[in-house]
Amino acid sequence: MQKTTSQTLLERVKDTQNEPTKAFQRLLFVMDDLRANCPWDKKQTLESLRYLTIEEVYELSDAILSKDNPNGMQEIKKELGDLMLHLVFYSKIASETEHFDITDVLNSVCEKLIHRHPHIYSDIIAETEAEVKLNWERIKLKEKGSSDSLGKKQKSLFEGVPKSMPALVKAVRIQEKARGVGFDWDKATDVWQKVQEEEKELFEHVDISDDTNHKVINQEEAEQEFGDLLFSMINYARFLGINPENALEKTNRKFISRFEFLETEAQKDGKKLEEMTLAEMETYWQRAKNI
Repeated sequence: MQKTTSQTLLERVKDTQNEPTKAFQRLLFVMDDLRANCPWDKKQTLESLRYLTIEEVYELSDAILSKDNPNGMQEIKKELGDLMLHLVFYSKIASETEHFDITDVLNSVCEKLIHRHPHIYSDIIAETEAEVKLNWERIKLKEKGSSDSLGKKQKSLFEGVPKSMPALVKAVRIQEKARGVGFDWDKATDVWQKVQEEEKELFEHVDISDDTNHKVINQEEAEQEFGDLLFSMINYARFLGINPENALEKTNRKFISRFEFLETEAQKDGKKLEEMTLAEMETYWQRAKNI
């Protein structure tokens, strides 16, 4: 595979088409105007924008999951624009205190991408997705051996995993990072055996003698073992090439869709959910599954 040298990279930058550049510059000009003249924009800080950015990310996620709906791709475009605005906004605020500006942000990410893709920009060979991901984590680990931009020595492989990240997504990232240094199972069958082992350990803390009403013997221990079981299932999904977050969200949406069908059809028949038996609900549910 032919490598892209830094010289050819510079040449490509010089030859970049002007339209994206003009559009991005237009956004920067609009941001300057808003920050200078709009009462709301003038008041914003890094902290005040934070929760709004989180909301924008979720809105983008919703748009992606709905991309096959009418105007789905247009919604993605709109949400990407909103998120892009936030990135420019943060950079504008930081530039006012001379910490960094948008140019610093863009150059920083370019340098990081070049450094972490030596199979593109140097002589390292990585021909598969798995090799690229493994090399990426190894490079990040080497970077952690040096001080960060604040002069703080990074001590753990997992320091870069956000503490506030949703637990399921966090589990995936933890497992990927551990794999990057070789701490992983050899094969999927081993992982599945671990799942079965964790399931057995969970039920050591649950009384299942009553078929209709299982009872937790020790709440704290049961919760811990349930977490271990979930972690193992996420590991197994990774070995199968399944993204557990995507899988669970598809199931969530499927359940909502079927239950909404149940609600609608029951209402058509003049029935109220709270007055229906489980057997009656199950009839509608089975009809929903066949749609």
